[in-house]
Amino acid sequence: MEAATDFFGFSIKRPKQDAEAQLPSFAPKLQDDGATVVAATGGFYGTYVDLDGTVRTEAELVTKYRDMSFHPEVDAAIEDIANETIITEEGEKTVQILLDDIPNMSRSIGKKIEEEFESVLRLLEFNTKSYNVFRRWYIDGRLYYNVIVDPNDPLSGIKEMRFLDPRRIRKIREVTQVRDKTNPQLILPKTVNEYYIYTDKDISQGGNKSIVSQSATQGIRIAKDSIVHCTSGVNDAENKMVLGFLHKAIKPLNCLRALEDATIIYRISRAPERRVFYVDVGNLPKIKAEQYIRDMMVKHKNKLVYDSATGAIRDDRKFMTMIEDYWMPRREGGRGTQIETLKGGENLGVMEDVLYFQKKLYNSLNVPVERLDPEKGFSFGRVGEVTREEVKFAKFIDRIRLLFSTLFLKTLEKQLILKGLVSPDEWQEFQSEIKFRFLQDNKYAELKDQELLLGRMNVLNLMAPFVGRFYSNTWIRKNLLKQDDEEIEMIDSEISKELTMDQYAPSIDMMNPAVDGGPGQGGGAPPGGGMPQPGQPSGQMQQKPPPGQGGQNGKPGSKPGMGGKPMPKAGGAKKPNGKLQEQSEE
Repeated sequence: MEAATDFFGFSIKRPKQDAEAQLPSFAPKLQDDGATVVAATGGFYGTYVDLDGTVRTEAELVTKYRDMSFHPEVDAAIEDIANETIITEEGEKTVQILLDDIPNMSRSIGKKIEEEFESVLRLLEFNTKSYNVFRRWYIDGRLYYNVIVDPNDPLSGIKEMRFLDPRRIRKIREVTQVRDKTNPQLILPKTVNEYYIYTDKDISQGGNKSIVSQSATQGIRIAKDSIVHCTSGVNDAENKMVLGFLHKAIKPLNCLRALEDATIIYRISRAPERRVFYVDVGNLPKIKAEQYIRDMMVKHKNKLVYDSATGAIRDDRKFMTMIEDYWMPRREGGRGTQIETLKGGENLGVMEDVLYFQKKLYNSLNVPVERLDPEKGFSFGRVGEVTREEVKFAKFIDRIRLLFSTLFLKTLEKQLILKGLVSPDEWQEFQSEIKFRFLQDNKYAELKDQELLLGRMNVLNLMAPFVGRFYSNTWIRKNLLKQDDEEIEMIDSEISKELTMDQYAPSIDMMNPAVDGGPGQGGGAPPGGGMPQPGQPSGQMQQKPPPGQGGQNGKPGSKPGMGGKPMPKAGGAKKPNGKLQEQSEE
C-alpha cells in the first residue's frame, strides 16, 4: 500500500493488472460501474459539464427511487424480495464463504480467509443490519463505502467501513486516445486514471445551476482503493449511467397513482345524490334574480364547518362545491319552482383498471402477482403445483444474491491485501473461484431437487434388470443420474472408504443368502438396484449366483431381477433340471 498522489486515501499497486491494462485493443473495455468518462487532457475540471448533467440526473434518480419505496405496493414488493434474499435464523449464519473450488490452497490460508471474511461482516455490520444494508442497495441501485485504515499501521487492516450517500459521490475515469504504432490511422483508447469525487452537498438539489456545478467540481478527489463501490449491474442504453432495480416500475407506479387519485375524485364527486332547485324568478332583472337565488340558498341551507386546527366554528354557506345542491333560476312563462334529484355514479365499485396497474407494477418488480393478495394462503406442495412465477422469482433471488455478493468480494480483497495474506496478483488469480452461500428459505428449489431425484430413482429401479445387457453402468450414471467424471470418481472413492467403516458395514441379513430377503431370495433387483459393487468392473451387473440361489421364489437357474424366467447360458444349452430328468426316466 502507498499513499495516493494528489488523492485522499490509499492505493494498492497491482503490477499484473496494470500490465494487462496496457495490452492494445481497438475496443474499449466494457465497464458497468457507471463512471463518468472524461478526456485526460481536460484535467480535473474536464468533469464540469458531466457533473452538471449526468451526475445530477443520477442523483435525482436515487431520490426518485427512495420516494417510490414509500409507496405501499412498492414497499411490499421490496419487503418480499429482501425477506427472500436475506434470511436470519438463530444459530445460523446469513452468508458463508466457500473456498472449495480454489486449487492448491492450503487449509491454513483458507482458515485465515474465513476469519477475515467474518471480520468483513462485522465491519459492514452485516450480522445485525443485513436487512437494512441489502434494502439500501436494492432501492438506490448502488452502495458506496469509505475504507478507513490507519496510515501508520496499514498491516492491521480495515478499521472502519463508513457509508457514503450515493448522491454526493461520483466515479471518474480519465481516458486518452493514442495512435497504434503499427497502424497510425488506428486510434486506441487508454485509461489513464480512475478516482472518485465527493462533495458535502447534494448534487441533486440546488436551484442555482452554477452553484451546483461549482460545488461538484470543488469536491474531494479520493483514491479508487479507498472506496468500495457495489452497483446493481443495470445500465442505461448508452452504458453511461447506473440504473436501479426500481427503474422499470417508474411508469406503472405513476399510472397507478394517477388512476387511484382519479378514482377517489370521481367517487367523492359522484357518490352522493344531490338536489337541483329550479327557482321561479319571474321577470326580475338579472342582478335581482341572482340576489333572490342567494337569499333562498341562505334561507334553506346552513353549513357550519369545524376547524380542527383552531377549534373555531366557521360559516361556509357562501361557498358551493361539487357535492352540494344546485340552484337554478327559471323565468316566468315556464314551470314554477321545482326540486329534482340528481343520481350519483352507478359504476363506483369497478376496480379492474386499478387492479390491472397493480399487477403491472408487481410484474415490473419481478414479484409474483399471487403475493399481491394477502388473504391467499401459502403451502408447500408438489413442484408440479408451483406456479411458473414462483420459479422465476426464485431464480431472480439467486441473481440478486450474486450481484450483492460483489460487496463482500471487494471488501475482502482490500482486507487480505492490506494484511499481507495475499498479493494483488494472487487475488486476481483465484477471486473468480470464491463463492458465497446465503441461508436458504425458499423451499421451491429444494422441492424441485427432491422431485427430480425421486423420478430418477424410480426410473433407475425400472431399468435395473436391463443394466449390463442393454445399458452400461457408465451410461446410467452419466445420463440418468447426471453424474460427471469427477463426481463418479469421488463417489466411488467414498464408497470404498465406507466399506472399511463399522457403521457402514453390511448387516448379517445382507451377507447371509439363507436369510429370507437376502440377495437371491424372493427375486427382484438386488440391493442397490442392480448396480455393481465397488471394485466390480463397470458393465458387469452381478456375478452368477451359485446353484440353488438366485431367481424368483428361490427357483434355480433364474437370473435375479428378471421375474424368474430362465436365461440360457452363452455358448451352450442349459442343463436339464434334476427333478424333471427323473420324471422323464420313469
